[in-house]
Amino acid sequence: MSKCQEMSSTERAPAEDLYPRKILEYMEGFLISKTVFTSCELGVFDALSSADRPLSAEEISQAVGASLDGTQRLLAACTGLQLLNTHREEDQVFYSNTEQARVFLTRSSPLSLYQSIQYSSRTIYLCWHYLTDAVREGRNQYEKAFGVNSKDLFEALYRSDEEMVKFMQLMNSIWNICGKDVITAFDLSPFKIICDLGGCSGALAKQCTSVYPECTVTIFDLPKVVRMSRQHFVNEADQRIGFHEGDFFKDTLPAADLYILARILHDWTDERCIELLCRIYKACKPGGAVLLVEALLREDGSGPLTVQLYSLNMLVQTEGRERTDAQYAALLAAAGFSNIQHCLTGKIYDAVLGRKET
Repeated sequence: MSKCQEMSSTERAPAEDLYPRKILEYMEGFLISKTVFTSCELGVFDALSSADRPLSAEEISQAVGASLDGTQRLLAACTGLQLLNTHREEDQVFYSNTEQARVFLTRSSPLSLYQSIQYSSRTIYLCWHYLTDAVREGRNQYEKAFGVNSKDLFEALYRSDEEMVKFMQLMNSIWNICGKDVITAFDLSPFKIICDLGGCSGALAKQCTSVYPECTVTIFDLPKVVRMSRQHFVNEADQRIGFHEGDFFKDTLPAADLYILARILHDWTDERCIELLCRIYKACKPGGAVLLVEALLREDGSGPLTVQLYSLNMLVQTEGRERTDAQYAALLAAAGFSNIQHCLTGKIYDAVLGRKET
């Protein structure tokens, strides 16, 4: 049998002939992340976006203030990752953004992931340095990563105004891409008074008022988050969006027809989730509902891989975990909600709706 012939299913290649392609890809995965992080941080995609033509490596290196040799290597890697196009003229190579890079990696794009990438690079990446410790200890690693006490989760997350704005920009970029899908997963038009608990930058509130023109949305969040949201994200033009300052575990919740918890419950233990949901049930108007927006695991926990990795990130950064739709349904039922439904959007985040009987 020639070497090129396919082996039968019962035959196995000798151990010395095996090549660990997948394992090597996994080992080197962080190289890809850091290449994207660095290209965004230096402004490579922005420089190409602002030019009216493809640029040479020398022009890009001058625009971003980097060495020519380093820039050439970075551009080659970005080309290999299909983030840049190359154009050859005589003996010179010129570069331009691919459509994906133009839409998602330039700061000026309305769908930019730049701020999300910055947060991943400067916060999440540093926390993951301590993943081994997180697995051993079963708790988040903010103290080791940043030297801050993590007993109060959001005091750690919002340890400075700069860090808080970075986190809010992360949420803004996520909901600019995924927000419409989750708030149209169910028909929310019957709910006129909406309260977005932990509404952060207001990006999801804006999606709600855009899709459902008869609704009003109150963003309920910590006083310092409300201050930053008013200062940087929500302006006077957003007339159907208001604010309510408070701690949703401690303070009275405003009455509403619908409460939105977007990427909130995954931060907390089951006990804390039920505590919060019971408070919502008590405040919720009869016939009202609560909408959970989370990345859902399959029922057997076998995936999706992205959500499995997110659950590890919850261990590194928070007190919580990612869950299946049945696990979220159980939390909702424990608080009194019924007629619980879930909807997979086909993107990162999905929706679970629980109702309060009339």
